Amino acid sequence: QVKVAESGGGLVQAGGSLRLSCAIDGGGFVISSVDWYRQAPGKQRELVATITKSDSKEYAESVRGRFTISADHAMNEVYLQMNNLALEDTARYSCLATRISGGMPVSYWGQGTQVTVSS
Repeated sequence: QVKVAESGGGLVQAGGSLRLSCAIDGGGFVISSVDWYRQAPGKQRELVATITKSDSKEYAESVRGRFTISADHAMNEVYLQMNNLALEDTARYSCLATRISGGMPVSYWGQGTQVTVSS
């Protein structure tokens, strides 16, 4: 079983920075990719950033240039460095870890961590 736990959220003023962490216990499985999602009240969940085991990275247009995703080599820790935070970045941020089983993706969610940006 893969376990995922996010941390690092909190209250920050607009223009500030936070670093979110996603701790992954792969249970012996190889994690192939990790996504950071966010969901604000009343809004659809949004894919924020993705990192793969080959260190390929992708970002949503809304965060490109402000957020940076990174991971250790084993994908046991995945980070989301968030700079120049804006009010619209307020959301619950969740981590999704994916492994491949029989050619099919199997994904695991964490509980999420709240990020609140104040003016």
